[in-house]
Order: sequence, then structure tokens, then C-alpha cells
Amino acid sequence: MAAQAPGAPQTPPAGNAGDAERRAITGRAGIVAAGTLGSRLLGLVRDQVLAAVFSRAATDAFFVAFTIPNVLRQLLAEGAVQNAVLPVLASTREREGPDAARALFARLRGLSLTVLMVVSVLGVVGAPALVDLFASGFRSQPGQFERTVELTRWVFPYIFFMGTAALGVAALNVEKRFVVSSFAPGLLNVAFIAAALTLPSWLAARGHHPILAMAIGALIGGVLQVIAQWPSLRNTGYLTLPRLDFSHPGVKETLRRMGPVLLGLGVYYVDVVLARRFLSELDEGAQSYFGWALRLCDFPQGIFVMAVSSATLPSLSLLVARGDLEEVGRTFAYGLRLSLFVGLGATVGVVALSEPLVALIFQRGHFDATATRETANALMAQGLGIWCVAATRQLAAVYFALGDTRTPVLVAACDLLVFVVLALSLRGPLGHVGVSLAVAGAAFAQMLLLGLLLRGRLPRLHALEIAVSSVKTLLAAGLAAGAALGAAHLVSRAVPSGTLSTLAPGGVAAAVFGLGFLLAARLVRSRELEALREGFSRRVKR
Repeated sequence: MAAQAPGAPQTPPAGNAGDAERRAITGRAGIVAAGTLGSRLLGLVRDQVLAAVFSRAATDAFFVAFTIPNVLRQLLAEGAVQNAVLPVLASTREREGPDAARALFARLRGLSLTVLMVVSVLGVVGAPALVDLFASGFRSQPGQFERTVELTRWVFPYIFFMGTAALGVAALNVEKRFVVSSFAPGLLNVAFIAAALTLPSWLAARGHHPILAMAIGALIGGVLQVIAQWPSLRNTGYLTLPRLDFSHPGVKETLRRMGPVLLGLGVYYVDVVLARRFLSELDEGAQSYFGWALRLCDFPQGIFVMAVSSATLPSLSLLVARGDLEEVGRTFAYGLRLSLFVGLGATVGVVALSEPLVALIFQRGHFDATATRETANALMAQGLGIWCVAATRQLAAVYFALGDTRTPVLVAACDLLVFVVLALSLRGPLGHVGVSLAVAGAAFAQMLLLGLLLRGRLPRLHALEIAVSSVKTLLAAGLAAGAALGAAHLVSRAVPSGTLSTLAPGGVAAAVFGLGFLLAARLVRSRELEALREGFSRRVKR
């Protein structure tokens, strides 16, 4: 082995470099989680305002109208950008340097703006056809179809602003700048809350339906997120004029990856289209109950599961670019253990405490005891799949980092088949709860297939340490859930009937579960809890 020249930079051993990168992932995930926590808390306030201020017919219309551009946002912006653009941008920066990455980004910006503009115009023009696709059942409800079409036309340009923001997030993540991209999404919820509290009566006085306030809030929030990124993009050199250049090798590689990614994600989001269609054929409120349960399930996923995925993907992409597959396996296992620590804990907590949590968060104004019960049933069903989604995000990140976009497409097709079979079988006897169970079942199938097909792609998957970690997490969560249920029962018997009796059991149960889970995880010597604690301590000391 050749000796290094005197004075040359010392290359750290691969293991030490990998350990440092994994510690960095925990720190970066902490930043993303903190920002996402703030955004999700604001999102809960937004949903509380939406549930209390507007009727179920109005919220049904809004959930469908906002789902249509939101699906395209996740497909074109977050899906394609994070899984096709980010790995290519990271690889270009690693191999050719920062200037080459900035030049590529300017060309990707030109491509993105063109596509988003065309899609926005088509969405506004084709709103009636889109509402027919997502909620044909609304035609049987007087005025509901027309109301949803109007909302869709107003809210559709939201995809232009959010797609622009998503591309900026990719550039900032490549540069390991996670603060702005983590905290900026909270601006959307601020805009929603302000619009819902100030605009309904003003709109009604001018002959518009009050729910239009939520569409206006979406547009304002999208604009604010784009503006919030400008200082950081300028500081990193990415705030440049867009260019149209389809001949650039990086653009070609991005488009090559993007095609299968869009196809795979498109198949996945057919689930959403079909779910909304199935729900539109059920009783009033089904869309809203399903939507609020979905938001609550997204809460733990968004706070940390997505944070780990966002922090891990740049590291995986760089390790693949260096050809270090052994370290890719270790980094993947580390991210998966962290994700399952939160995902399994959240699954147990949400399923066990669904009704007191829904009552705590939503039961006021137009949201009555019936809405609480129905939303809690949907939450319990969807909550069974939280841990599957957590695992799937980490599994998918490995495939995209490896440049394999074909396998996720095939898995997504199987996922769609499972969802359709389950939804058609369960919606008759169980209504909207059956559709929620179908979502959880499809998530399990997707996770299982991705995990099985990953074998052989990496030297080691570290399955034993992942299994041991998961068992410890389940034990801690089970102990915490038992204590929380007992505490909620005691409080419900001790507090007299009234507003406090609705709120207190859920508040006490949530607090007991959170503290109990952390204490139990420490008792079973969870390595993930220690990793999170160390990452938080390092961040505080800086």
C-alpha cells in the first residue's frame, strides 16, 4: 500500500467516515424534524379551524379539490424532484464540483417552470373532467359537483408555486442546507389559518361560498414558500436565471430517471384517485373523515420519518457515486431503524388512542361526537399502516440512490392491485373504514415487496439488527399504550361531563404515551433513542 505524501490530507478510514456520515444524518434529520414539527402543529390548527368553521359538505368539496393538485404536486414536484433530480444533482456536485451542479440546476429550473406552467393551465381548463375522475359521486349531491369544480380551478395554480419550491428544496438539501426547506412549509398552514378566520364572511357577502377562503389560502401559502427560499438559494449560488437546454447530460439523465419515477408514483397515486371516487359514492362526510384520519397519520410520518428520508437520500446518493455499497447498506439500516422507532411507536399509539385523540383535536363547532367516532374508526384503520410507510420511504430511497427506477414501478403496480381488491371487498360492509383498511393493506404489500427484492442488491441488509430494534420498540410502545389507556379511563370517570370531559382524556393519554414510550425505550436499551438523544445534544451545543 502506497504511503501518503508528507503534508497530504489524511483520508479517514471508511468506517470512521461512515460513522460520521450517519451521525450527520441524525443531526440533519433533527433540523428537518423540528421544522416539520412546527409545520404539522400548524397543520393541526388548520384542520381544527377547517373542521369547526365549515360544514361537512363544504369540507368534503375542499378535500377533493385540494387533493387533485396536491397529487400532482407530490407526483411532479416532491416525487420526481426528490427521487430523480436530487440524486443526479448530488452526483454532479460530487464528481464535477459545485459550479457544474449550479449550471445543471439552472437548466432543471427552466424545464421545471415550463412543465409546471403547462400543467397549471391544463388543470384550470380541465377542472370539470378532473372532478369527475376523482369524485363522480358528487353529481348526485345538489350543488356539490359545481362547488368542487370552482374550488379546483381556484386552487390548481398552487402546484406551480409548490413545484418551484420543491426544486429549491432539492438544491438546498444537496448543499446540506435543511433549515429553510424544513421551516418554510409552515407558511402554507399560516396562510390557510389566516384565510379561514378572516375571509369566509367577506366572501359570503360578495356572493361566493365561504370555503373559497381555503383555496385563496393555498395560493398565498405557495407564494410565501417560494419567496422564503430566495436568500438561501442566493447564498449557495443557485438563485440564477433558468435556462432551457435539453441537451445537457445532467438534464438527459434526470429525464431518464424521471420517466420511470413518474410512472411508478403515478401508479401509486391512482390509489388516491380511486379512494376519492369510492368515498364520493358513500354518505356525506366520508371524504372528510378519511381526509382527517390521513392527516393525523401523516403527522408522525412527517415529523421524523420524512425527515430521516430527506436527510438520508443525499448521503446514499453520494455513497453510491463513490461505489461504497457496504456503507450504503449500513447507512440504509441505520435510517430504517430510526424510521421504525418512530413508525412502530406511532402505529401502536394511534391505533390504541384513536378516539380520545380525535376528540381532543377536533370535537368542537361543526365537528360533533358522530364525526369523532367516524374519524377515529378511519384513523385506527389507516394507523395500522404507518410503520409500513416509514419502512417504504427508506427502502425506496435506496433504489433511487442506486439508479433503479424499474423495481419501484413494478412494486407500485402490485400495490395498486392490492388496494383495488381490498377496497372493493371492504367498502360495502365497512364504508369509508374499508377504504382506509385498503390503504394500510396496500402499504404493507409495497413494503414487503420492496424489502424482498432488495436482497442481493447490497452486500448486507443488516436484517437481524433491524428486527431486534423493532422488537424493542414494539415492547416499549405496548407498555406505553397500556399506561395511556388506563390513564384516559381514570380521567374520563373523574371529570364531569362537559367540554373538559371531551378534551382531558385525550390530552392525558397523549402525554402519558409520549413519556411512557421514551422511558420504556430507555429501559429496553433502545439504540435509536440514544442516537436521537446524542444528535439532539450535539445540535443544542452548537
